[in-house]
Amino acid sequence: MPPRLRSALSAALLALSCLLVPFGALAAWAAYGLADTGRYVTTMAPLAGDPDVRDAVADALGAGIMREVDHKVHDVRPIRGSVVPFVRDAVRSFTQTRAFRLAWDEGNRAAHDALMRALRDERDGAESAVTVDLAPVTAQVKRQLTRDHVPLAARIPVEHTAVALLPAGELAPLRKGFHVLEVAGFWLPVAAVVFAVTGIALAVRRRRAVTATALGTALGGALLAAALAVGRSLTLADLPADVPHPAAGAVYDALTADLRTVSWLLVGVGLVVALSAWLTRYIPVLYARARDLPARPGYGDEAVRAERGTGGR
Repeated sequence: MPPRLRSALSAALLALSCLLVPFGALAAWAAYGLADTGRYVTTMAPLAGDPDVRDAVADALGAGIMREVDHKVHDVRPIRGSVVPFVRDAVRSFTQTRAFRLAWDEGNRAAHDALMRALRDERDGAESAVTVDLAPVTAQVKRQLTRDHVPLAARIPVEHTAVALLPAGELAPLRKGFHVLEVAGFWLPVAAVVFAVTGIALAVRRRRAVTATALGTALGGALLAAALAVGRSLTLADLPADVPHPAAGAVYDALTADLRTVSWLLVGVGLVVALSAWLTRYIPVLYARARDLPARPGYGDEAVRAERGTGGR
């Protein structure tokens, strides 16, 4: 193959490899990171101690409990007036207990399991919305209110109300997209490695090809980190006004923590490999120069005598 054609083909393969790196990392994170229930629950667990998340959960639970009271209990006004302050305080106190952390983990596990089952379900037929039951959390709050002797706390109804996680109409396209991610999450990284190895092997100047590949990988990692930052801003900007942005930001940061680590790892590894490849080009030159230095008779003896003379003074 002519050298010019080899160089052109190598450059094309290396450019394609560098382009696939950030997309491959994103697809692998979505397909194998977010889709794993155990890893998801472990990632979300620390958020049970985040003040913004606790406040958002407390507000949501308190509002839900009072809605149930309004719908199910007669003579609402006297009950609401006496219970609302206790509900608010009890729910906020509950979010600081070990019971809340357990309920948080179980709620996340149940929601994730329901969503993953829906996305992986291949059966034909009518689609139904993805829902999760949060009645166990409400029951724990009710038990705490009862133990605290809050008036009428025992009359707070606890029913198995399905909370919608995903509308039925959005399930089919999301299911197709998830299947695409599962395939892309495996094959995009593999293709990136194959293209890089093939491009370097075809290159006329392989050290230069390695340097270019490493710099392209670092650039891809930097672009991925920038995309995550932009995605965070856009996600928070699109949220409804009643959704607390600090809590949503904390959830976004927790979910994307591994992907941010991967992006900066790509930057670091790429720069280190590029610098190493650039430095190694000078090692043979320095070695050859060291071997070809002409011998200077008496240089060592003169240096020793000069050093001794200086010390004698």
